[in-house]
Amino acid sequence: MIDTQPGRLILLVLFVAGLSGAPAAVAQDNKADSATLASEVNLTPEEQAERDGRKACKVAICDAFRNRKPGADIACAITKSMRKEQLTKIVSKAKVSWPWGRVVCKTDVKASRDMLIKAMTEPKTEAQFEMHKITCTVERDKEAPSEITAELSPKITFENGKATKASLHWGKVDGPTVIKGAMWTATAADNTIGVLQSMIVDDVNDFVDKKCDEVKADWAGK
Repeated sequence: MIDTQPGRLILLVLFVAGLSGAPAAVAQDNKADSATLASEVNLTPEEQAERDGRKACKVAICDAFRNRKPGADIACAITKSMRKEQLTKIVSKAKVSWPWGRVVCKTDVKASRDMLIKAMTEPKTEAQFEMHKITCTVERDKEAPSEITAELSPKITFENGKATKASLHWGKVDGPTVIKGAMWTATAADNTIGVLQSMIVDDVNDFVDKKCDEVKADWAGK
């Protein structure tokens, strides 16, 4: 049985960090690590295409957060891949190892624009996202890649425009027994004690602030 920390991080990488790069909770620890995790140098053609494909979604979310004007709800498909060395670096923060290779995750991001605007403008509000299904392909040495699917419906509490509390509310998890067992244990623990809460809060605030500034030219003045 593998350690449950890598199982949790597979999904966290996509949902929280998929639009913004390396998880803020990790990147803030060391600027050099951040550059390594983001792998913005020497992107493969596939990685560059993924990044370009996520930009429109990132701009749409930032437009809602920062411009705060009525408009269409958020609906976009994103893909995020993480190299073995990136994942190894991330999970090393939890004192564990990464036993597999690259991971490629996909999901359809859906969010109410009104909900995102309220998150930035009301003294306190809860942003309840609908159920999202994430599909991840995990490359394994000397074996065929394995596919993992998981459902989650995140809820994030905002106070005065800042995320202060978060929970993922995991649902069904499917995949090979060796990986599914670890994932189920991890998601059950997260549902119970919110082990990912502080990381999610940090990443959401980093996204609204720094990551939205990176695409300001695309949403400013809309």
